[in-house]
Amino acid sequence: MARFPTVIQGGMGVGISDWRLARAVSELGQLGVVSGTALDVILARRLQDGDKGGHTRRALDAFPFPAMAQRVWERYFIRGGRHPEEPYRSTPMHGMHSPVELVELCIVGNFVEVWLAREGHTNAVGINYLEKIQLPHLPSLYGAMLAGVDYVLMGAGIPIRIPGALDALSRHEAAMYPITVAGEGAEEDARVTFDPREHMECDLPPLKRPGFLAIVASATLAATLAKKANGRVDGFVVEGPAAGGHNAPPRGREPLSAAGEPVYGVRDEVDLAKIRELGLPFWLAGGFATAEKLAEALHAGAAGVQIGTAFAFCEESGLRSDYKRGLLQQVAAGTAMIFTDPCSSPTGFPFKTAMLAGTNSEARICEGRARVCDIGLLRSAYRMEDGRIGFRCPAEPVATYVAKGGTEEQTRGRKCLCNCLLANAGLAQVRSGSAEQGLVTAGDDLTGLGRLLNGGASYHAADVLASVMPG
Repeated sequence: MARFPTVIQGGMGVGISDWRLARAVSELGQLGVVSGTALDVILARRLQDGDKGGHTRRALDAFPFPAMAQRVWERYFIRGGRHPEEPYRSTPMHGMHSPVELVELCIVGNFVEVWLAREGHTNAVGINYLEKIQLPHLPSLYGAMLAGVDYVLMGAGIPIRIPGALDALSRHEAAMYPITVAGEGAEEDARVTFDPREHMECDLPPLKRPGFLAIVASATLAATLAKKANGRVDGFVVEGPAAGGHNAPPRGREPLSAAGEPVYGVRDEVDLAKIRELGLPFWLAGGFATAEKLAEALHAGAAGVQIGTAFAFCEESGLRSDYKRGLLQQVAAGTAMIFTDPCSSPTGFPFKTAMLAGTNSEARICEGRARVCDIGLLRSAYRMEDGRIGFRCPAEPVATYVAKGGTEEQTRGRKCLCNCLLANAGLAQVRSGSAEQGLVTAGDDLTGLGRLLNGGASYHAADVLASVMPG
């Protein structure tokens, strides 16, 4: 924490900000960040693909609880890899009381990704989580902390209880996290718990407590976190609507544009003066991937900028090569298009989509897919008639969702981002001999990536940093 990074690499998607990208950025002296989303599923699928390069085995050999690591290895590893037309073995879905098998996979998956990102250098590495994916938070954080993660970044919600969880887990103490239940207030008692000592195979010294950076889209949310979080908040990433992935919805009830996109206006601009008054470092995100925008951010009092899209399409990112190549060809030809879809995400938040043939950005692909929910990260909790907590997702089969108390209207236009984003990273599930197709997200900056291509077909993470920080 002695020297804040000038550039934070965004923790994007599922496996896009993987350990290779994060390590490349960190080795260059800035903050490399791995995406913490679905690392349990990613680990299981990498092992079923034969652990190409032996990287996972190397990280497992460094894991402090060898029996747990061996159980994960034996459960999922396939020597030589599965046949490409064979489906991946499914992993359980998280619940209020997740099975031990899944908890262990979650701990180990987060450890592996952070350990590999930190391998071979001593610079800082971060991990990014979505607050809305609440069920796996505690074992995920613990696994990342076992690997020595330096920063935890979290947005897509109000992560007011994360700082306290980091404090407890650093001492190997039990932690609790409240779960949002549809239609209920904060007084309702719905929470998941995690006790590291139920999984430890030996005593360990206290873990380093990582810095916590909250990703916010308003000064009000930043002030709430700074004043009311149950532990130390170390700074903020202030993200605007030009950023990729999920965007905060516009304030007010503005009609959609003629193209069917949410309309952002003056009310959505963050009051940076109020952010500065909080006295904590902050970084600006969403269209800040140039030297001019970095200078603008520094002039506004920011410690630097967070950059996502430019890194998402560099050679080191985990985005599958055919998607990366196809979209960069569009960039070079001046035909790349981004659509901020108000309906596709099961969360109900706007979701930026890159228009690419052969992906779920095409209506024929999306409409031809049979609805199935087998990953379940974006399910929401609801109270069943018998008082127990159940989970539902508006992208699951319509009849199933309606039977759980949802409405058919809530399912319209929804896409299974869990399966789409795994497909983006080359880990697509196979169903009846056909692989799931992806849905690429990118910020508005996608159309300007030609500045990095410089007449070529690709570029590297170092080129991104060189363009933003000349010299």
